Amino acid sequence: MIEARHLRVLRAVSATGSFSAAARELGCTQPAVSQQMKALESSAGTPLLIRTGREMRLTQAGDALVRHAAGILAGLTAAEEEVAAIAGLRAGRVRLVSFPSGSSTLVPGALAALRAAHPGTRVSLVEAEPPRSVEMLREGDCDVALAFRYEGATGAEEWEDLVVRPLLADRLVGLVPEGHRLASAASVTIGEFADESWIAGCPRCRRQLVEVCEGAGFVPRIDFATDDYPAVIGLVGAGLGVAVLPELAIESVRPKGARTVTVEPAVQREIVALTLPDLAQVPAVAATLDHLARAAAR
Repeated sequence: MIEARHLRVLRAVSATGSFSAAARELGCTQPAVSQQMKALESSAGTPLLIRTGREMRLTQAGDALVRHAAGILAGLTAAEEEVAAIAGLRAGRVRLVSFPSGSSTLVPGALAALRAAHPGTRVSLVEAEPPRSVEMLREGDCDVALAFRYEGATGAEEWEDLVVRPLLADRLVGLVPEGHRLASAASVTIGEFADESWIAGCPRCRRQLVEVCEGAGFVPRIDFATDDYPAVIGLVGAGLGVAVLPELAIESVRPKGARTVTVEPAVQREIVALTLPDLAQVPAVAATLDHLARAAAR
């Protein structure tokens, strides 16, 4: 294997014409230059220099290697500078995937703070619900996944192979039309909605809703289902049914024509930022996790 340090010595010998002059230029000893040239010739498998007395000439192989060395060393220097910039957060890229209510609440503040602190770091954002977002992380399609899982939910994905940064506990709240009989209640039990028409959210949220309702002794009659939280709120506001939504989802949309009510017993989903163990060591990824945590704490 040809090493970069050996190429630097070869270029110095070629430019100066002797081991001793190359040693002075490189700031080392003449025996060190001689040793490195022997190692390079051994790696190349052919002589690179012709020594005639004090004169030193390149062989055809040596001349070819010197010509390529300039580009190789320049490319290596550029690579070293780029890596140093990434390590120092003067550059870098993070691919973030988030579920919609996280995108509209946690992500904007976190990315604005990250950009202010590290303007050279670029972050891209796409949306996906878990478990798809977690699959994207494992498949290498993103660097950080904002995800959630419900307390005690069946079939919750396992995250033991991932770095998990807990962000916040997001409580589910009830949403009813303004004129609903429970609109002014301080709190309600999920069983009080047993005879209502339901509007359900994303597939995982829908599954969680059914599990919670079944635990209260009834099966919800889901008349409408949509992944779009503003649509859920609009349908409730129009008097077409009731819903339970995460607080983050309601925070991002003004619930026109609808009222929120506290639902007992409390049901929460855990909001987390996920990444792979190796990625967690990348400065730009670590900084993104830190800023997401700060945004969640506000």
